[in-house]
Amino acid sequence: MTAAPGLVLAEARVPGRDEPVDVVLAGGRIHAVVPAGAAVAGAAERLPLDGRWLVPGLWDQHVHFTQWAQTARRLDVSRAASAAEAAALVRERADAQPGDEVIVGFGFHDALWPDVPTRELLDAAASDRAVVLVAGDLHCSWLNSAAARVFAPGSMEAVLREDDSFAVTSRLSAADDATLDRWAADAAHAAATRGVVGIVDLEYGWNLDVWRRRLAAGAGALRVEFGVYSDDLERATALGLRTGARIDDTDGLLTVGPFKVISDGSLNTRTALCEHPYPDGGHGVANLSPAELVDRMRFAVDHGLEPAVHAIGDEANRRALDAFEALRAGGRIEHAQLIDASDVPRFARLGVTASVQPEHAMDDRDVADRLWAGRTDRAFPLAELHRSGARLAFGSDAPVAPLDPWLAIASAVGRTRDGREPWHPEQRLPAEAALGASVRSSVAPGEPADLAVLDRDPLAAGPDELRTMPVAATLLAGRFTHDTLR
Repeated sequence: MTAAPGLVLAEARVPGRDEPVDVVLAGGRIHAVVPAGAAVAGAAERLPLDGRWLVPGLWDQHVHFTQWAQTARRLDVSRAASAAEAAALVRERADAQPGDEVIVGFGFHDALWPDVPTRELLDAAASDRAVVLVAGDLHCSWLNSAAARVFAPGSMEAVLREDDSFAVTSRLSAADDATLDRWAADAAHAAATRGVVGIVDLEYGWNLDVWRRRLAAGAGALRVEFGVYSDDLERATALGLRTGARIDDTDGLLTVGPFKVISDGSLNTRTALCEHPYPDGGHGVANLSPAELVDRMRFAVDHGLEPAVHAIGDEANRRALDAFEALRAGGRIEHAQLIDASDVPRFARLGVTASVQPEHAMDDRDVADRLWAGRTDRAFPLAELHRSGARLAFGSDAPVAPLDPWLAIASAVGRTRDGREPWHPEQRLPAEAALGASVRSSVAPGEPADLAVLDRDPLAAGPDELRTMPVAATLLAGRFTHDTLR
């Protein structure tokens, strides 16, 4: 699954270099980078890029891939400005597609709604047909009575949060494995059209077998690192899985990822653990005590699994950093949305990667201004993290945001979307830093031939241009996974 020896990407421009180059690929890696026209004659293939820009292939370093593959087939309730509007969308779907299949919607944000999501609203919209609406942050779900009888018997709550919600959403797929795998293959090819070569899949569940099956069926458009959750931690360690280890018989495409532990909730659900109270007086939730968090992370570290701690609120981030310090081990903090100024330098000092999703800053700015009033100068402090020397790793958290790294790069560079004024522009990143947080290699000899060919210079493009970055081709280990050039 590698390129023919001697493939030359000719007349390429590498961002930050003055002169065009020829890039020679062989054996799935970059063999040489030489001045344009200097590549050895007799190559198996010479592909002129005609001055297009060549960058390392992009990574989305936090996705829930199976949920992302299903999202396009679910009812979109992201634009609903109230519970009543969301219920009206359910009614329209039920009328347009009658039957007894569960109506699954995605994307609501109830923190800004003027009314309360109740079972009665959804019951009136769909009668006895089960309805489950999943919040855009994945941390809560809204069920009608019929859905509650199936997915949450005994519960009297219309909106389920955190673990209760995760238990529902993990059971929602009505598709068989073959169908899900086909949808996943479609999603992978769509990602390749945006220059993506790899993902860190943090889908809840046991994903080793899932991805082995998909790759065996030929779904080879992406490199995949799969995460492990607490439910399967002992199973993973019993198999000797260690972060960074490649899985046999997958052509080097499947690798063991981090151990994911969820320490708090989310902003929209008002469960992100914060030092200061929300307007309703709550501080969010701690899914684990500090001692439990350390113990769980220690078990993972002792068995070679890198901890990736979900922490959104400032108190959750402080506790996660405390745990890394107690263990004297590095790892990742997923999201890192609200960080006290005193904790920012600790990321670099402790060797903890800030695995962040810049597009969430655009999605959450209005909710943050309401729920974190007076503290949003500490929200998504990407520039401060970068200046402090912390390693940034960009992701989408798809389906929370679309699996498209150019959106994350644009949000990090501009802190704006939809023509609005930039939100805390002091936290904007240079384009070079934003691109660097979205790749894992470079255009240099010996590096993987994981590359993207662009029709614009990403270091000179504005935020709107970055969002619509035209990708002419994508190569994974030297083979084309997306190609408009030939």
